[in-house]
Amino acid sequence: MHLNQWFERGMNPDAYIESMEKNKEDLLHIYDHFSLPVEDAFFNEIREKNLRAIVLTEDWCGDAMLNIPILLKLSEAANMQVRMLLRDQNLELMDQYLTNGKARSIPIFVFINENGEEVAKWGPRAAELQQFVDHSRASLPPQDAQDHDEKAKEMYLFISKSYRDNQDFWLAVYNSLKETLAKA
Repeated sequence: MHLNQWFERGMNPDAYIESMEKNKEDLLHIYDHFSLPVEDAFFNEIREKNLRAIVLTEDWCGDAMLNIPILLKLSEAANMQVRMLLRDQNLELMDQYLTNGKARSIPIFVFINENGEEVAKWGPRAAELQQFVDHSRASLPPQDAQDHDEKAKEMYLFISKSYRDNQDFWLAVYNSLKETLAKA
């Protein structure tokens, strides 16, 4: 299927957010509290490219909870249409965007031009956040340890709360998206 067809198949952001059951409140918190830097020249540059974004996501994903509201703010400033596709219902597309060639990591943002051609891809997280996640995971006990599952749940809760509250993370996501879109 062509990327234009995937885009048309997607939900608009409002419909996606309304359907959320797990991370809706935190996603909306970030959306309501993140302010874009004043960069009119950049927003005009992106607007002139007439880009659209396809987002592969799932409600339970903490990275999506953080990254999607930043993308939505940027898309509003640049007049970029965004459509959401649930990863698990769209594996044909997801499998074209595997992380490290094997993982169905999300979210993935596919930026397309008017002809439906991919001009950039971003995701699942900004480099600074990848370092944070890697550091957090490094402190886990081995998988065969009796307390591994409990410690992993605590770690994911900590990561999720950090994503929700650490505004430096929000800016890192914005800057990473900006860098990707500037090259598009």
